[in-house]
Amino acid sequence: MVDKYVVIGNPIAQSKSPFIHQQFAKQTQQSLDYQKQLVELDGFERFVTTFKAAGGRGCNVTMPFKEQAYAAATQLSPRAKAAGAVNTLTFNDDGTISGDNTDGQGLVGDLLRNKVTLKNARILVLGAGGAARGCILPLLEQQPTKIVIANRTASKADALATQFNESGKVDGCGFEQLSGEFDVIINSTSTSLSGELPAISDDIVLSATCCYDMVYKNEPTAFLAWANKLGVAHTIDGLGMLVGQAAESFRVWRDVMPKIDDVLAQMRKGL
Repeated sequence: MVDKYVVIGNPIAQSKSPFIHQQFAKQTQQSLDYQKQLVELDGFERFVTTFKAAGGRGCNVTMPFKEQAYAAATQLSPRAKAAGAVNTLTFNDDGTISGDNTDGQGLVGDLLRNKVTLKNARILVLGAGGAARGCILPLLEQQPTKIVIANRTASKADALATQFNESGKVDGCGFEQLSGEFDVIINSTSTSLSGELPAISDDIVLSATCCYDMVYKNEPTAFLAWANKLGVAHTIDGLGMLVGQAAESFRVWRDVMPKIDDVLAQMRKGL
């Protein structure tokens, strides 16, 4: 019987995950079936129970179900615990459910693949929502000098920074309190989806050698267009993060790490 996997969300029509995982399966000569499924907002638990009972092996989880997936897991990886959210569920033979979060690994892998230096870097993360939460631990593992989390609501940034500040390397602030220079700026807000910009000054962006937007489009996002205009040397969108987090999920499930570059090139061509 072919192992079955699924990505669930609401909405889900836009998901590229089935294409990505089918390419990974072909590349690594794995036999699996991967589909996407729209799940009603109150139907997460019901779907997972039914899919698991029908022999499903694993489930990718996108918005708005990542917190529910966290609650459904009977065992959590350290990065899932740190993120407080799960995007990868594994249904084990003994009936347990493993929860993992591969988003931050996807981000860090993409930055490193693009030759961005994270060790000893000063990193600014814009936004303090789930996308930011998932990337702080993997970024800390790269040994930066400092991570500053800036958010429209300062208290959210402070709360997130406090969660990770055993290292003494993570600070939080509101956009209006933001000052200093940064090597890498990561936009985890959804502003680019609506063509808007985070409320930070040109000077902050000017200081960076790399600006990264978790959103991707077929042209530079509003944030990256702004960075390009200000002369930032290196701008990267989130398409590589998408493919990278999928590759890490695939590795968690199949115990083999697929190569990303060819799939990423196909995705880029299709935008």
